[in-house]
Amino acid sequence: MLRAALAADNHVNKASPLLVSNPRRLAPEQSRAAALDAARALLIEEGPQGLTLKAVSARVGRTHANLLHHFGSAAGLQQALAERMAADITASIGAAVLAARAGEADPRAIVDLTFDAFGREGAGALASWVILTGQTQVLDPVLDAIHRLVDRLGAEMGDKRFIAENTLSLVLAALGHALLGPSMAGALGLPPEAARELALAQLMRAYAAQDEQA
Repeated sequence: MLRAALAADNHVNKASPLLVSNPRRLAPEQSRAAALDAARALLIEEGPQGLTLKAVSARVGRTHANLLHHFGSAAGLQQALAERMAADITASIGAAVLAARAGEADPRAIVDLTFDAFGREGAGALASWVILTGQTQVLDPVLDAIHRLVDRLGAEMGDKRFIAENTLSLVLAALGHALLGPSMAGALGLPPEAARELALAQLMRAYAAQDEQA
């Protein structure tokens, strides 16, 4: 009777592997991606101070050791998140720039993507946090991604200096707006999004001047 029960149990296990496998087991790359998704959500919801291994592991239902395996430390997690955000943001901005210069899109899209990335998507808060805490290496992937974007756009549009100067101006304006923009604008009696509109006006003037020289 015991033999029959064991045989039946063995048959069930062979026929139904899902009954004995872990339904939450993910491939390493999937586990890492899920952790970065959770980290990005925490950044938006709680700010950079919420980007701890403990908080992310709780959000995705993974162990602290699992996240240590993928990222090594909280700083490693932040750097991986910055790298992913930079890749996503620069890809979107690059496409918007090329579309705008081809007359296929409004240049406002370039400004909005940049300001939104540093504002509501949390890149500005993350940048200020890592600078204040002395972990500036976390920003290396962001700077590298922007550098690659400028190189690519400069090669495609034929004026790297123009791209570099306007990228610098726009990124610093977006970062400043994310940290202090609405408060400063309010103190000066200006609309909350005044910095965004000023950045757009400056970009439009730069494009107009470039077109005149062409």
